[in-house]
Parts: sequence; structure tokens; C-alpha cells
Amino acid sequence: MQIRLNKFLAQRGIASRRKADELIAQGRVSVNDQLVENLGVKIDEVKDRVAVDGKKVQTGRTFVYYMLNKPAGYLVTLSDPFQRPTIRKLIPKLEKGVFPVGRLDQDSEGLLLLTNDGELAFRLTHPRYEVKKKYLVRIAGEVESSEISRLAKGIFLEGRKTAPAKIVAQEQTPHKSALLVEVHEGRKREVRKMFEAVGQRVVGLKRVAFAGLRLEHVPSGQWRLLKHTEVMHLERLVGLGDRHHP
Repeated sequence: MQIRLNKFLAQRGIASRRKADELIAQGRVSVNDQLVENLGVKIDEVKDRVAVDGKKVQTGRTFVYYMLNKPAGYLVTLSDPFQRPTIRKLIPKLEKGVFPVGRLDQDSEGLLLLTNDGELAFRLTHPRYEVKKKYLVRIAGEVESSEISRLAKGIFLEGRKTAPAKIVAQEQTPHKSALLVEVHEGRKREVRKMFEAVGQRVVGLKRVAFAGLRLEHVPSGQWRLLKHTEVMHLERLVGLGDRHHP
């Protein structure tokens, strides 16, 4: 069966499709002992021998799935050249090949998924699948109903309109507000920029739900493995429901 090389690497848990493309472009991937630099190349996943940095890519990789409650102050990366705190410190015995699904900026907190299942991670973060993310947003002041309406309908950020969002006010006083915001785009710092665009300053941002999974019974800085039923839910959500797990 012919399959794109980056998809094959993602399915084997080597990296996300985007990272797999980077590995290919860097000349670190070979097929049948020949280095490959063409990002669009297809392979026979049964007959062809694929290697990364000279090491054969094994089939039948066991996937793992984590849910982390990220505290503020940690970078969503597994290494940092400036020695700043990263999420690796929160899961010190992380299996090789596991990486975060999407992003949360350093000042944000809440639900973060990590896995070595590259194909699932790719689909959960691709705009095509419109995976929903819900945030508890705290504002230093009162948010007017007209501002909420504008944000819900979509506003222009950096020349492109945001998709409609669901926004429900949880608390409103002259000095502070708390709102639940649901979006399905993956634009960088989107929620913060949305409120900044209407003149509101975000003082707290916590992701409380992602792809239908909720951040419950996981204290800040702690993690747990996803249940089999949760993994199946994620797969069905992005059209991978025909896959089988042991």
C-alpha cells in the first residue's frame, strides 16, 4: 500500500507530520538506504525499509496518551536552550517520541495532551477537523455585551477573520470578569489576541476542555494516562475510528 512518507512516520510515532517533513528536508530519513529529500514521496509501507538517522523505523509501535494539567510558567516544549522550565519537568519519565499536541503559551494553564501517535496529533490540531477547545478566561475589568457579541461573530486578526466562537459570561463586575470561550481554530495566542483587539486585558487563561475531554480530577502540575474509551473517542472525532488498539 502506497502512503506518504511523512504520514508513515507519524503513524509509527516518530514525529508529527510537520516535524516529519522537517526530518525529511534535513536529509535524516532514508528509504531502502537512499536518503530522501522530496517531501511528497510515497512508499510501500510493507516492502520499503525506512530509517531515521540510520535507525530502522519499527512497525507495531505502542502508542501512549497523556493528559497534563499544565501550570502557568512552563513552556510547552521538551527542551529549552535557555534552561527555562518546560513540561518535561512535570513528566520526567516521558517515553521517547512523545510530544505535545498543539500548544499553550507559557503564561496559560490547563489541559494539554501528549502522545507519540503522530497521525492522531496531526488531525487533532489541523483546522480541517475543527476540534473544539474551551477556555476559562479572566479579564481585568468588565466586558461589555457588545464586545462579547463581536468576538462571538468573529473579528479580524492579522488580516484574517476568526471563526465564530461561543462565549458565556461566568462573572461580571466593574473590576473583573470570567468567561468561558469555545473556539476550534489553532491560531497562536488566538484567545488572548481576540480580547486585546476589543481593548480587554487577559489576566488568566486556562484550557478546561479539548476535543470533548475535560480537565477533571487532575491537579495542577499533575498528569494521567488517557483511558481506552477516551482514545477511541478522539479517534472517532477525527475519522480514525477504524484503527485497532491492543
